[in-house]
Amino acid sequence: MPLTDLSLAECLDYRPEFPAPDDLDEFWARTLARAEAAAAPTRFEPVDTGLTLVDTFDVTATGFDGQPVRGWLNLPAGRSGPLGCVVEYLGYGRGRGLPQQSLFWAAAGYAHLVMDSRGQGWSSARGDTPDPVGQAPGEVPGFLTRGVESPDTSYYRRIITDAVRFVAAAREHDRIDPDRIVVTGVSQGGGLALAAAGLAPGLAGVMPDVPFLCHIRRGAEIAALPPYTEIAEYLRLHRDRTDQVFRTLSYVDAALLAARATAPSLFSIALMDRICPPSTCFTAYHRYGGPKELRVYEFNDHEGGAEHQRLQQLAWLRGILARP
Repeated sequence: MPLTDLSLAECLDYRPEFPAPDDLDEFWARTLARAEAAAAPTRFEPVDTGLTLVDTFDVTATGFDGQPVRGWLNLPAGRSGPLGCVVEYLGYGRGRGLPQQSLFWAAAGYAHLVMDSRGQGWSSARGDTPDPVGQAPGEVPGFLTRGVESPDTSYYRRIITDAVRFVAAAREHDRIDPDRIVVTGVSQGGGLALAAAGLAPGLAGVMPDVPFLCHIRRGAEIAALPPYTEIAEYLRLHRDRTDQVFRTLSYVDAALLAARATAPSLFSIALMDRICPPSTCFTAYHRYGGPKELRVYEFNDHEGGAEHQRLQQLAWLRGILARP
């Protein structure tokens, strides 16, 4: 497979100039204040999964505009708190699934809180999170162009708010140390982790893998595969909306929000990634506001480091979440 974008040397030097909206901080302060005002106590309901080494809870937190957002919390059985916690956001088109699908972090001794992605799971009938705002006429299938006419109606305004509120939800559980929370995710989940890092105070660390939602315009111009291609398809149909669309998306661009982050971070980027071009991920890495480390997978596509990166994260977390 050939390189899909710039070489590693070029990516390391790639620092494009694209400005944040003048009211970006005000926009997010207003959005998050509204969500916090509408928040209710998070519900953690015990679930019998048949597993004896993990305690599982069905989580219902309040996200954007007070809307319920589902999740799973897995805790290592028999360990009292307070535990370090990994809050995980999911990739594009993925819902929370079943609680026993992801046991790695609980097996490592951490609390593991998985956030459902609104509208992207199986169905609300199965206990997943619906998005009350459906697809409008003229939008292409997917989520990038949902509500893209305005920052206030953008789908990603809602799900980024959910991501920030899930950090607050983790802090409500008595077996979780509120000062030892790390956010992570792959692809869309990586972009949400970066956005949360820029908007949620007091995080202990951030682990974005092959992050989506970074330097979105470049992604729309050069990505070979969806989801970025949804933007190009939308603008192919709506030729007069280019400026409007990219203005809206600038409010949810994780590379711009990452500049506001302060927590230590461990990035991974794949140089043959056809879904999230590496130059877009490097844009977020270069702009990231806190301490940062990077693992590059030169001959991998969007799978990135996969389980090899998990081992890198496990070693990194031992230092980040160690008790003082």
